Amino acid sequence: RGELGIRKIYWPRRQDPCSTWEGIECDGGHVVGIQLAGLRRTVKAAMHPEFALDALQRLPLLRRVNASGFALPGTIPAWFGSLSNLQVLDFTSALINGSIPSALGGLFNLRILILAHNKLTGNIPSTFGELNRLTFLDLSFNGLSGPIPVTVANLTSLTVMNFTGNYLDGSIPSLLGGLVLLNRLDLGSNVLSGPIPVELGRLTALNTLILSNNSLSGSIPIEIMNCTELQILAMDANHLNGTLPIKLSSLKNISILNFSYNNLTGLLSTGLSTLLEMKELILSHNLFYGPLPPGLTNLSMLVTLDISYNYFNGSLSGFRHGTLFEENCLSGVQSQRNFSTCKSFYSERDLSFQGTIVGPSPAPQIAVENISKSSKHLAAILGGVFGGLGLVFIIMLLAFLLLKWQRHTETTERNIGSASQRGGAQQFPGAVSVNLFYLGEQFTYTQLLQATGEFNASNLLKGGHSGDLYQGLLEGGVPIVVKRIVVGKLKKDAYMSELEFFAKASHTRLVPLLGYCLEHEEEKLLVYKYMPNRDLAYALHRRTSASPPKDTLQSLDWITRLKIAIGAAEGLTYLHHEYTPPLVHRDVQASSILLDDKFEVRLGSLTEACLAEEAQHRVIARILRIPQTSEQGEAGAPAATCAYDVFCFGKVLLELVSGKLGISGLMEPNAEAWLEWALPLINTNDKESVVKLVDPSLIVDEDLLEEVWAMAIVAKSCLNPKPSKRPLMRYILKALENPLKVVREDASNGSRRLRTSSIGSWNNALFGSWRHSSSETVTAGSLKEEHGYKSSSKRIGNGGSQGSGQGEMSHRRAGSNEIFPEPVEDSAVQTPNTDSEQQEN
Repeated sequence: RGELGIRKIYWPRRQDPCSTWEGIECDGGHVVGIQLAGLRRTVKAAMHPEFALDALQRLPLLRRVNASGFALPGTIPAWFGSLSNLQVLDFTSALINGSIPSALGGLFNLRILILAHNKLTGNIPSTFGELNRLTFLDLSFNGLSGPIPVTVANLTSLTVMNFTGNYLDGSIPSLLGGLVLLNRLDLGSNVLSGPIPVELGRLTALNTLILSNNSLSGSIPIEIMNCTELQILAMDANHLNGTLPIKLSSLKNISILNFSYNNLTGLLSTGLSTLLEMKELILSHNLFYGPLPPGLTNLSMLVTLDISYNYFNGSLSGFRHGTLFEENCLSGVQSQRNFSTCKSFYSERDLSFQGTIVGPSPAPQIAVENISKSSKHLAAILGGVFGGLGLVFIIMLLAFLLLKWQRHTETTERNIGSASQRGGAQQFPGAVSVNLFYLGEQFTYTQLLQATGEFNASNLLKGGHSGDLYQGLLEGGVPIVVKRIVVGKLKKDAYMSELEFFAKASHTRLVPLLGYCLEHEEEKLLVYKYMPNRDLAYALHRRTSASPPKDTLQSLDWITRLKIAIGAAEGLTYLHHEYTPPLVHRDVQASSILLDDKFEVRLGSLTEACLAEEAQHRVIARILRIPQTSEQGEAGAPAATCAYDVFCFGKVLLELVSGKLGISGLMEPNAEAWLEWALPLINTNDKESVVKLVDPSLIVDEDLLEEVWAMAIVAKSCLNPKPSKRPLMRYILKALENPLKVVREDASNGSRRLRTSSIGSWNNALFGSWRHSSSETVTAGSLKEEHGYKSSSKRIGNGGSQGSGQGEMSHRRAGSNEIFPEPVEDSAVQTPNTDSEQQEN
């Protein structure tokens, strides 16, 4: 008790542990089980937690140890291998570091071993092969490296093996096919290579097989289809080729199939239509072609169908709303590849392509005369009854027309002024007028073709939803990035909106647009300044030398990460608060935060940027006294609100704190589970809990740890499920520029730490509603709703962060409130209940 510093409310002094101590299990007066999960240390012990379990050596009959979520920073001592009666060892999220001692192989009675979500490094001990009674092995989300030891094939009683989220390399041992009792095998998010062993087809008890995010190659073994109990099969983000096995139809229990981001090709088998239990079918970013099996429309359980970025042809008739189909060769829908690209693809395979790539048919014309007669007749009937409602409608219409006329007048005047002074504006289709003087140099198509090696695949940096990015070199050695935009693939005026944005906005935190090429009707080119460190996603993924594992983050120390966060916040602050009317980015994620040679931030991916909805509709809202609580955007498009940008920026901050890859992009199953685990660890009153989130590669002292803590707190405030309660970007910037003021009680006294009883502090205002209302807890589920991933067409949201009247904000104390004023709806801060345990202890 003394070594661990457990509070006496859990382990009272001078009392029998077997009868009164919480989490202690005894048999015949001997301690056989200890559960530290859920217990709390005294304040003093919590300040300096240690791996203080030496007393367990005196408990020879100990069978179960559960320290899940209980901070035990330090290494697992070798003497743990002498606890010969141990059956369960759970150190989930316990801040354990160092390597796994090979002595654990001596725990011959061990049934369950969980070391997930820690900072373990080194290899998986080959001695684990001696744990022949082990049924559950979870080493996920650590920093383990090296190959999977072939000795684990000796664990013939194993039902669960989870090694996801490490740096394991080499090939998948074929001997794993001998673990015939396995029902879950998760090797995702490692650096595994080579083919998928055909021997895995012997695992007929499998219900989950996850091999995602590796470097596996070759074809999908047809033997895998012998695993007829499979419910989840994920092989996405590898280098797989070939076709889908015909016997895929034998997986009658399958619920999730994910083969996206590979090089798979061929026609889809009609057998897919027989998988009646399937809920998610994700085939995006492959080389599939031909028509879609019509029977897919009959799968009543199917919620997600993603066939984007392939070469499917034919029609989408009968497919439900929500199917993701862009960048194919389909007829009758928008956002498809152009005809020549599709024809070339099919010709290379000696196939004929006769399809026509067209948009949706225009709406049928309605007889104006009939409408007039019906309207008059209807007005005569309803005029007296709904006169008041008609008046409100007229006011709304007049206000809308007035606002539209005002904006049109301002735009016209601005363009006329620019034209007279700078040489004229160009009028594009769609009534978008852009002054080309502000868009840099006008390049020729030949220049950019030569600069990019005729858009050679070796110069392709990445493909984006708004166009492919190529690295190039101009004459004279100037490095550039060229965005190649095929007009037919984008929604109307998409590229012109980006040109209009650059003609308006100018800031050091925006990626410099060097020029353009608009020579060809079907292909437009935008030229940007080259960023040597590419983007934040690349910096977090890149390998810094030959020796570390592939995804180490050693190149980004904490000072650099904080610098990146501040730079991105400066760019968004300009858009939200310094430009009039406010602009929103709508695509804030790690890949849109570009980095120059000194890791200075330039915001990119500006295709979705537009005027904030708050600015567009504020006049109408004021006239009609409508509360600004809707964050609903266009169907399938991000909400055009400042609050949405803040939300996405919060995920970027979490990525910087944790080093966890993929948080700020689209949701993946592993990312969702990680967020559910991570968000509750961010607590304004407990610095130690956030240590569990910190990237293992970061080396931080006490002061820097407080900065990490502060960034995590800011991130959580950005992820508030109520948009109106998220902080404004200018306050987020102040918080990041002064992180210690966020977590210390008074700005003028850096030595005084935040107390749990500090009433009226900014963080109490931000998180008060979460403490007292479980319905507003930030969870991965609420994050999915924010991005519109729910099948319902109605968005969840309560307003934007802009235009909410800062005059109503209350400030109870200078210092931290000046850094981060409390949100409007939290102005009445409840006093937290006094924890009786604080008085001790």
